[in-house]
Amino acid sequence: MNAILKPAPAFDVARIRADFPILSREIYGRPLVYLDNAASAQKPQSVIDAMSRFMETGYANVHRGVHYLSATATDAYEAARDAAQLYVNAAKREEIILTHGGTEAFNLVAESWLSPRIQPGDEIIVSEMEHHANIVPWHFLRERQGAVLKWARIADDGALDLDHLASLIGPKTKLVALTHMSNVLGTVTPAAEIVRLAHAKGVPVLFDGCQAAVHASVDVRALDCDFYVFCAHKLYGPSGIGALYAKTEHLAAMRPYQGGGDMIREVGFDTITYADPPHRFEAGTPPIVEGVGWKAAFDYLNTLDRAAAHEHEQALLAYATKQLSDLNWIKMFGSAPGKGAIVAFEADGVHAHDLATIIDRKGVAVRAGHHCAHPLMQRLGVTSTTRASFAFYNTFQEVDALVDAVRAAREMFA
Repeated sequence: MNAILKPAPAFDVARIRADFPILSREIYGRPLVYLDNAASAQKPQSVIDAMSRFMETGYANVHRGVHYLSATATDAYEAARDAAQLYVNAAKREEIILTHGGTEAFNLVAESWLSPRIQPGDEIIVSEMEHHANIVPWHFLRERQGAVLKWARIADDGALDLDHLASLIGPKTKLVALTHMSNVLGTVTPAAEIVRLAHAKGVPVLFDGCQAAVHASVDVRALDCDFYVFCAHKLYGPSGIGALYAKTEHLAAMRPYQGGGDMIREVGFDTITYADPPHRFEAGTPPIVEGVGWKAAFDYLNTLDRAAAHEHEQALLAYATKQLSDLNWIKMFGSAPGKGAIVAFEADGVHAHDLATIIDRKGVAVRAGHHCAHPLMQRLGVTSTTRASFAFYNTFQEVDALVDAVRAAREMFA
């Protein structure tokens, strides 16, 4: 292995792996090689323990009760909001809405903020590499209110075409909604420049940060973005909880998304008044246990040298890219400079699903299909790809296992 591809000396991968109990198990009699982190990351023992301990000794419903357990459960749950605020450097904790995941956050913006502002012919800009979560809610507005979707192009290497994006922003543009990091190509978009271009024309910007928030530091105040979406299950926490950051002025102007308990101040026979943000947008019993788990995940991440973790992930990416590229029957997708630790590829003569199924028998877990990105597949001219996505707990030996498994699968079809 080339010296430049070695992990940072300060980053002890073996010690990190010991924190994740699932990584020690076997699949089909082989050590598990988990390379599906872009879909969901695995959970450290501290997250598992925090959720289990809370259910064993501290569970109660939150916000409504005056008894001890309710008060302490409320504090434990609200600590997730505080941790999320610090993680993305929001100015106020009230700028963080806790949702049931990233998908709900996009739908919340669509329904609460954008829908009342859309007239027939108004435009929403997305890119060719968006996840369906950042496409489908805007299609709802296209179908129901006559909005027009404009598609910012990507270059052949997967980089966002900034000039084309700039040309799309016009007087009818109501929102620019783009990924901060592609879940397929790993492309990291120039977020600050995107905001500058859009704000120069008075257009708000939303970022899908579900991947970027995992692999890089995010500062929503420095970016000056209007909305930012991220979620727990990719950030080494539980599924079922995520967050929407939104500027205070947008939250103040947004109508409630769902109705029910906890999002109101008073309800009468003929009148209703709503709670202040963020609770106005958090109807019903929230994901309490998941909030406790997400706080534990943030705490765990704060124990790591994040710069060293990022360096290690980038080294894995470089090594995997080199190893796979040396196979002349492999086609790689996405080579934009500065991309994140994801490789998407296809093997000549082997369907992505067949490839993933075969290498699974060797203990290697990858994702195959369209990755909730149909427009991107159309842009690439394929129906599906195989995707390996890396976390800081992955190793170079696991990259070798991936490549060996891919070789063996190809030989079955030769």
